[in-house]
Amino acid sequence: FIWIPADTDDWTRHFHIGAVVGFNIHASFNESGLFSISGSDPANGIFDDGYVHPDQSGDPTYTSYFGFNNYSSQYNAANQTLTMHGSTSFAATGSSQHDGGPFPGFDMVYGDNLWYWKHARVGWELGFGLLPITIKDTSPLSAMVNQSIYTFDTTGAVLLHNAQGGYNAGSSGQGPFINETPAVSSSQSVSGTVTGSRTLDVMLYTIKFGPSFYWDITEKFGMSLGAGPALGLVTGDYKYDETITTTANGVSSHSSGKYGTTDFVYGGYVNGTVLWHVLNNADIYLGAQYMPLGSANFSNGGRAAKLDLSGQVYISAGISWPF
Repeated sequence: FIWIPADTDDWTRHFHIGAVVGFNIHASFNESGLFSISGSDPANGIFDDGYVHPDQSGDPTYTSYFGFNNYSSQYNAANQTLTMHGSTSFAATGSSQHDGGPFPGFDMVYGDNLWYWKHARVGWELGFGLLPITIKDTSPLSAMVNQSIYTFDTTGAVLLHNAQGGYNAGSSGQGPFINETPAVSSSQSVSGTVTGSRTLDVMLYTIKFGPSFYWDITEKFGMSLGAGPALGLVTGDYKYDETITTTANGVSSHSSGKYGTTDFVYGGYVNGTVLWHVLNNADIYLGAQYMPLGSANFSNGGRAAKLDLSGQVYISAGISWPF
């Protein structure tokens, strides 16, 4: 191979930009521990199956500002009581694995050629990639739910309900009225089910650098090969949006939230690209790349996920400019 002088009139550098699609990316989810429930707030009159708030009348004892979800299961006409439930936490253990993709992204590469021999060139390439990744887990989990029970005195009130069995009143202060403070409260631990979703929503940034080999197959077509080390940065959020439903009374609670993390992954790449010379100094390319980068880990308060990038494959296409 003959070295290409720096002042040569022949082109030595090249740049390409295009779209990529990532395949063979996996994620595993694990949930284990005791988790608080964000959906209810009994201290402020917000329950899983209703609400009780002070109304505009200013009466410290009675209120007309209340609502409930199910007349037949919550109202006891014989005892003149209305029952509300507030789930505070749940314990669950479970794991699952999901395949993701295809994931569309962005890719660009800058390179230089240092030696040539007839139609072949040897040089180096520096590449940057951007790939949004979203993988969702919707597997149900079994749970033990810690639930508080609040009983309100409705003596003298005639409770109504709509066709669905529920009732919702505003703060006007116009009856019916119930006692604003629960007369009886107790706690219980009951079995339940956790449904909903746990989602990894992250961005993968990659940088690669290594030697490249280029060969003009014909006047119109060429190909290149490359390999080398690669570095990845995974940053984003673990999100959860769950509904916790008790088996005993069918009361549902909602809990949602997220936490963010950043992790580095390391590995290498091997790629091959075919180029079509459509114009002078303008090529259209189609490439394939294998880039194993290991795994990125997310963990917070018993909620964990692992993004497996050890077998990812890319298909890319775009425009290349030799100059």
